[in-house]
Amino acid sequence: MFTYGDGVSNVNLKDLLKFHLKRKKLITVTTVRPPARFGEIVIKNNFVKHFKEKPQVTQGWINGGFFVTNTKIFDIIRDDKEVLEKKPLETASKKNQFIAYKHYGFWKCMDTPRDKDVLNKILKKKKKKKKFF
Repeated sequence: MFTYGDGVSNVNLKDLLKFHLKRKKLITVTTVRPPARFGEIVIKNNFVKHFKEKPQVTQGWINGGFFVTNTKIFDIIRDDKEVLEKKPLETASKKNQFIAYKHYGFWKCMDTPRDKDVLNKILKKKKKKKKFF
């Protein structure tokens, strides 16, 4: 199992591992639907037909950064300069050896100072409620 280390989530690692082992594939990635950063407006004939501020993304899944693999992954990684997200994962996908574990729970990235501020606000609210993720 590995992660990038810049995601904060309540992914159940035991369930993720069970999912991976049951399907017997080379690699499993946890996928998430992040909240949209901007609002969404549907327009028809210049009339706003739908307005939703920062909706949850409903169509696309993204890499949530939590993986399970077996040691055969090293057979498709040429050297330490190989970028995992390029040829190795593309190759695993083409060989039907790359599977997605859909996580519907909490997930946020922590890539920017803005992300840190958002996570700190969430943590402060959770501390007030005495309940974590």
